[in-house]
Amino acid sequence: IPTLPPPKKKEMKAVLLLALTQSTTSAFQIASSSRHLVQRFPKQTITKIVRNMSQKALVVDPFCFRQFAEHEASKSYHGTVFSTTIAEFEDIVNARYDEANLKDGYAPFCKHIFIENDFTNAQVNVLKITDENEPFLRCCYEARTEKELPVLTRYFPKHLVVSPSNPLPVAKYIDLILYSREQINKENAAMEKNKSYTEEQEAAPWGIVSIKAQDVDYEIPMTPITAMRNALGKEEGGSGVKLEREKYMEAFRYWNDHATVS
Repeated sequence: IPTLPPPKKKEMKAVLLLALTQSTTSAFQIASSSRHLVQRFPKQTITKIVRNMSQKALVVDPFCFRQFAEHEASKSYHGTVFSTTIAEFEDIVNARYDEANLKDGYAPFCKHIFIENDFTNAQVNVLKITDENEPFLRCCYEARTEKELPVLTRYFPKHLVVSPSNPLPVAKYIDLILYSREQINKENAAMEKNKSYTEEQEAAPWGIVSIKAQDVDYEIPMTPITAMRNALGKEEGGSGVKLEREKYMEAFRYWNDHATVS
């Protein structure tokens, strides 16, 4: 058998990217159709490459299921809810995932990725407080889960500030807030949450714990009360990260003049 020249990078990339759109079995068949790949790599290696490339880096954590209309919890959630299915959402964000684009969050285990919102109708859900809309502000105590301590929040009721003639704009970007798999496991253990994860979820290094629809491709400060909640122990629904005064004041300066729409 004549010796073939080494596979070109473009050929390998094209074959393996095509394989990504298929099942593992079909992926191997596609990869095997490349004579360069077959001669250079054994069957086991090609299968491993395809499987590793197909593994998701990002999965939606059950805590974030409330942001998808397919889940019952979305009916009582006051934030952004996506009509896109979780499976479709994960496929799209993983196709756009690039580790180099990870941005630091409020702790080492927290990262952000900002992607262009050209695949959902998610609307910006934060308004600047003005003299005209300030009378519509409301407050309530709210806990995100049954095991969290309720905290005081403020918001604009959507039906009071949004109308067909005054709709919220569709967001230009989506901020994916990520927690490391290790941190998610620690918090679940501390709160005695019996989460059932699939093998695919356990293998993903990052869990999407929240999704923000916004008009900027950088982090909007978390609300001051969220920063305080995070400073609580994991047993109370926080992350156990110590409150930083400078970041807290940054959050105060932003949210003193803004409120969410629910």
